[in-house]
Amino acid sequence: MILIDKNTKVMVQGATGKMGSSHTKRMIAYGTKIVAGVTPGKGGTQVHGLPVYDSVKETVEQTGATCSVIFVPPYLALDAGLEALEAGVELIVLITEGIPPQDTAKLVAQVKQRGARLVGPNCPGVITPGQCLVGILPGQIFSPGKVGMISRSGTLTYEIALALTDAGLGQSTCVGVGGDPIKGIGYQELLEMFNDDKDTEVIVLIGEIGGTAEETAAEYIKRNVKKPVVGFIAGVTAPPGKRMGHAGAIISGGKGTADSKIAAFKENGMHVAMTPSEVAVMVAEARKQLAKA
Repeated sequence: MILIDKNTKVMVQGATGKMGSSHTKRMIAYGTKIVAGVTPGKGGTQVHGLPVYDSVKETVEQTGATCSVIFVPPYLALDAGLEALEAGVELIVLITEGIPPQDTAKLVAQVKQRGARLVGPNCPGVITPGQCLVGILPGQIFSPGKVGMISRSGTLTYEIALALTDAGLGQSTCVGVGGDPIKGIGYQELLEMFNDDKDTEVIVLIGEIGGTAEETAAEYIKRNVKKPVVGFIAGVTAPPGKRMGHAGAIISGGKGTADSKIAAFKENGMHVAMTPSEVAVMVAEARKQLAKA
């Protein structure tokens, strides 16, 4: 497993809002160690039996939280992220979508400078099945196991995770990196973490059209990753120049097409599924080969 486990202490920035409150309740029910909520001006109140503090600094001092999941409107996201960093939070999971790219760029720069980690924005979050859920992922479709997942697409994460679970292929940790062109943690860093993780045997990488992150990841896999990697690219039928769902999912200048990404995967020795359901079949086959080795 990577990033989070059963001992991770999580705070929720924006816990008293509609989305924050709803998902705080779900995360608690899953078993995540949610220690507090943070909403300026609401300090001294409670949400789902948890204390609410006015600031992240106070929350860290009182609870020892090391992870923050952020549910705030786009115009407040940069300030919320910077406040978490200044308080010493090690992992920020930023769920909010629609954040101005310049705000994300500022936050990403500060995250790198401070040696912290940012998942998102515009992402479903992170889950280590059976231990900790941080974000909006539907926990019931995941199961503990040996498959690490990295995905740009929330809904595809769910579809493929369910197919893996139904096939008896549990997951070590699943990370939704988000669909914005500017984001925190990316494929390469997560591939390195999964490659070094003793609880992960096979890695699933779910990409989509737009940008060149998947091509770069494929080159990194060939050079550095020793474990089997199964890839899937969404957007094979997308017309060029049209944004499909995510801000980062746009093809321009002939780059970022599904074909170019699939070709890069194949050229660099990855297993490539052409449909989401094929991913589970390929993962099962990769695990069989590992067992024979």
